[in-house]
Amino acid sequence: MPMPAEDIVAYIKKALPDADVTIRDLAGDGDHYSAVVVSSAFEGLSMVKQHQLVYASLQGHMGSTLHALALETKTPD
Repeated sequence: MPMPAEDIVAYIKKALPDADVTIRDLAGDGDHYSAVVVSSAFEGLSMVKQHQLVYASLQGHMGSTLHALALETKTPD
């Protein structure tokens, strides 16, 4: 069963309350998304650590309910 984009945003914002999250459904199937996540929590972290924070926020849905999520993470300007 696909995961709605709103649920992805909710999971990320629960873990990173200051995050600005933009989701795009890449295939129109609710299974392949891209996300741009901007959060001050990423400051001083490597890109790998930033992505790990986002994937951890999804609480095990990545790879099961959520098939693919291409990530771009940034700190606020």
